[in-house]
Amino acid sequence: MKLKQMIKSAAVFVTAVLALSSADAADITGAGATFPYPIYAKWAESYKQATGTGMNYQSIGSGGGIKQIKAKTVDFGASDMPLAAEDLEKEGLMQFPAIMGGVVPVVNLEGIQPGQLKLTGDVIAAIYMGKVTKWNAPEIVALNASVKLPADDITVVHRADGSGTTFLFTDYLSKVNGDFKTTVGSGTAVKWPAGVGGKGNEGVAANVQRIKGAIGYVEYAYAKKNKMSYAQMKNRDGQWVSPDDDTFKAAAAGADWAKTPGFAVILTNQAGKASWPMTGASFILMHKTQADGAKAKEVLKFFDWAYKNGGAMATELDYVAMPAPVAKLVHEAWKAQLKDSAGKAIW
Repeated sequence: MKLKQMIKSAAVFVTAVLALSSADAADITGAGATFPYPIYAKWAESYKQATGTGMNYQSIGSGGGIKQIKAKTVDFGASDMPLAAEDLEKEGLMQFPAIMGGVVPVVNLEGIQPGQLKLTGDVIAAIYMGKVTKWNAPEIVALNASVKLPADDITVVHRADGSGTTFLFTDYLSKVNGDFKTTVGSGTAVKWPAGVGGKGNEGVAANVQRIKGAIGYVEYAYAKKNKMSYAQMKNRDGQWVSPDDDTFKAAAAGADWAKTPGFAVILTNQAGKASWPMTGASFILMHKTQADGAKAKEVLKFFDWAYKNGGAMATELDYVAMPAPVAKLVHEAWKAQLKDSAGKAIW
C-alpha cells in the first residue's frame, strides 16, 4: 500500500473511532430501582430513536442505586424509597419523582385467575410473619368464599437485595398491622422471618412462577408481562380494588408534592374508594454540584423528554406519568439546585 493511501486509511479509522467515542460519551448512565425498569427501558429505546442519545440503566435495586450515585459511578441513581431531606443534604444530593406505579401481591395457585383471590393487608402481614402457612387457612377462606383454595403450604418469596419495592410493601404492611411493624418493620431491607429470596422484581417473579403455592410482591408491570395471578386488595376505605393505572392514579390524587421536602411523598395506604393501597413513586437522585455539567444536562433532557412524551408509554405498562404541575415543580427544582463546578445553573 502506498504511503498516501496508508495515511488516508489511518485518518478514516481515527475519525471513526473518535466519532464512536463521542457517541458513547453522549450516552447517560443510571442504576437502581427495578420497580421502574420496564418503563425506563421503553423510554430509553424511544429517546434514542428521537435524539440519538442512549440511556444505559442497571436494574440492580434501590439500595444499589443509592450506593452508586453516592460513589459517583453513574450519572443518576434511582430509588423507590425517597431519601429524607437531611440525608439529601448530607450527601449533597437532590431528588425528584420520575414515575408512579403499584406493588401487587402475586401467587402461584393452580386454577386461580388474576384478580380472583382476595387478600387484606392484615392477612398478607400474617403470611409474611409465618403465622398463616396454608392456603386453606381460615383467615384466607373467610375472604374467598367462592374460591376453591388448596391445602398447599404457602411459600413466601421476598426480595434478597436492598429494594424500594420492599420499602413500599413493608411500609404499607407496617401501617395496617401493628405486629408486623414491631417484628419486621419497614425499609429497603428487613429481616424476614421466613421465605425464599429473589434478586430484583425479576427474581421474585421467577421464584413465584417456579414454586407451587408461592406468594410474592412485584411491580405491576412484571405481573402483567409474566401473566401472573395477582390478588385484589381491600383498601383504606374498605373497598376491594384491583391494580391498574386508574387505582394507582386515585392513590396519587391527594399527594402534596409542593409542600414535601425533596418531593419525598409516600403513597401507601392512601384514602379514597378507588385507591390501590401499595402505590408509590420512583425517584431520581443526582448530585447538586456536577463536575460534568454537560453530561448532567443530558440526564435532565432525558427526563424532560419523558415528562413531555412518555405518558402514553407509561399508561401502556400501567404506570402513572407525573402530572404536568408536578413536572413544573421538578423543573423549578432543577434550576434552583443543580449547578456545575463553576456554580452555574445547569437547567
